[in-house]
Amino acid sequence: MSPQAPDPKYAASAAFVTVKANKTVAQVLLDYLALEGATKIFGVPGGAIIFLINELKKREDEFDFFVCRHETGAAYIAHGYASVTGELGVVLTTSGPSATNALTGAMNAQAANCSVLTITGEVPQQYSGQGYLQEGVDSRLDIGVIYRNAVEYSAVISSEQNFATLFKQALRIARSEPPRATHISLPNNIAGTCVTGDDKDHPYRFAFPTSADRYRTCPSGTDIERVRRTFEELACATRPLLFLGNGARHALRDAARLRRFTQLVETFALPVMTTPDGKGIFPESHALSLRNYGMTACLWPDLYMKPPEDHDHYDGLLVLGSSLGELATSVVAKDQYSKTLIPARHFVHVDLDQSVIGREFPISRGIVADIGATIDALCEIGRHQQPDRGKTEARRQIIAEIKASYSPFANPEYRASDEHPINPAALVRVINDTVTDGHIFIDAGNCVGWSLNNMVIDPPVRYHSALGMGPMGFGVGAVIGGKVGAPDKVCIAVVGDGAFIMHGAEVSTAAQNSVGAILVVLDDNDLAMVSQGMAALFPATAPWAGYYKLGTPDLVKVSEGLGAQAVAITRDQGPVEFAAALRTAIRQADENKRPQVIVAHIATVPMPPYGWPALPPAPCEILPVTPEKGRAR
Repeated sequence: MSPQAPDPKYAASAAFVTVKANKTVAQVLLDYLALEGATKIFGVPGGAIIFLINELKKREDEFDFFVCRHETGAAYIAHGYASVTGELGVVLTTSGPSATNALTGAMNAQAANCSVLTITGEVPQQYSGQGYLQEGVDSRLDIGVIYRNAVEYSAVISSEQNFATLFKQALRIARSEPPRATHISLPNNIAGTCVTGDDKDHPYRFAFPTSADRYRTCPSGTDIERVRRTFEELACATRPLLFLGNGARHALRDAARLRRFTQLVETFALPVMTTPDGKGIFPESHALSLRNYGMTACLWPDLYMKPPEDHDHYDGLLVLGSSLGELATSVVAKDQYSKTLIPARHFVHVDLDQSVIGREFPISRGIVADIGATIDALCEIGRHQQPDRGKTEARRQIIAEIKASYSPFANPEYRASDEHPINPAALVRVINDTVTDGHIFIDAGNCVGWSLNNMVIDPPVRYHSALGMGPMGFGVGAVIGGKVGAPDKVCIAVVGDGAFIMHGAEVSTAAQNSVGAILVVLDDNDLAMVSQGMAALFPATAPWAGYYKLGTPDLVKVSEGLGAQAVAITRDQGPVEFAAALRTAIRQADENKRPQVIVAHIATVPMPPYGWPALPPAPCEILPVTPEKGRAR
């Protein structure tokens, strides 16, 4: 029988399913990924996935398998691909240490609400518990449980009969709203086994969905009445404020929705700020943008909100798609989860995850809803209302006066500096001025602080970070996946030298696959966020400078050895030379289809505005010691 032949048993559902026959689990798994449009797969091959990688080779005209240098790097690359495209990122690894290596990237995707599916191989079931090499089931290493405690969903396929049910569940959760990370462990023997159906006369025939819509959907609703009351409170407030988190990113990718939302903001003079992870999803150059709050925040939000004890303290906050975690709500390290964020009257929190609503801050109303649907409802309600002209004009004037009187940058002189060695704030300013359409990926460490405070992000430029977990090396891989997903856009990463040393081997992955990703490495031969932070927190007789040095590696030679075109910005060069090198890298990335690395030797004294607290001396209780035993009483 032809795999697509009609079958009277499925006549009633012919519009929803087709009939396939004589296909292995590995083959059907790829059919599901094709149905999702997930034809880019990132990973490391191995013995426990031989049936899958054999099928990938057979279907190389349909699927691209990017063989990466490390499984964590593969997961970061998949994350970057998913962030840029809005599609599913797929990681494929073998068993044991390969599966655990991918865990950090999967966990990071989960924390960032990124749609990433990790598929790990497993040894044949008949050898479970027998000490088989790289076994991860029925042994002290339990891969299914490990992933279950790190991502939204994890399952071990135990039979060709339950494969479709469990695999569709992983896809359903990964592709829902909010997007999540999921995991499937696939024993090798099952991957090579034919899928069976429920027709006893033809056991190897089975129903297969005609599209992804046949087995999954996404939340798309909101509570209109609660949104209406919220809108009325904002419209009547003297100083209302909108706070956008990463959970609003997908909703505002829609250009038409962003235009409607911007019209609402302008009509009712509703100022907007974002979390660090939401930076730039509302244009930061807009007259009503207060830019990012939280970690290394712009000064403007605090000036608008005013302290809680001030009689003009702001009186209305609507949070859209933020968990209000530490970095989103702590402007300085000595004031975590700042109480300034609590308005005088109305505090409304909207999120699809009810577990984060009211978690750290008391709210006046919580709404469990899709952010896109909520924004649409706000815009529709506002379209039929008239603003209070007196209040809206007063707010416009307040915001205009704040912006005229105070710089948005913590150290404007750093940002404007033309000196050498290049100031990191000036370096990110040059990137900001040069990249007018594309994707900017920010790694962990000081590059986060410099970019958050000194970049002004307006669509179509997109800013990507991963501050839910903040792993070093994320940007190194993510920019490669981003460029795979958006080959016609500039994709650039700002990474520290420590992070580059961790995962710079993925430059070879980019070179092998002709991916013109651009990496700007802040080279100070130090783990500077640590050394500067420790010096601020624990001033010691011996300086912290030098304690975390990295051995002065020649990162230009390293990059060239990995297949990149690389150049150094020396300590005798500044922003002018860096700007020229960046323009060259952008041109060469697309002309030569090769990764580009700019190693910028930066000034080591400047520090991002983290606002480290002054720690009091720790009290030490001196316990008496018994002479005969030498133990505390």
